[in-house]
Amino acid sequence: MATVVRLTRAGRKKRPFYRIVVTDSRKRRDSGWIESIGYYNPMVDPEVVKFDSQRLEYWKSVGAKLSDRVARITSK
Repeated sequence: MATVVRLTRAGRKKRPFYRIVVTDSRKRRDSGWIESIGYYNPMVDPEVVKFDSQRLEYWKSVGAKLSDRVARITSK
């Protein structure tokens, strides 16, 4: 199975809130996921990013790819 760490959208219309999740790369953006490891809220100032760095490192070590956006917000 090809796993990927990416964002899944939550929140209401024009007020996005994202979860950082580990999922199968063949699934749709908001369909089921394996594990939720954090969240990202771009609507507050400053933006809030909280994630479990140990779980992120574990998933990277077993071969999960990071999406471009997740790689950018977790490297800050």
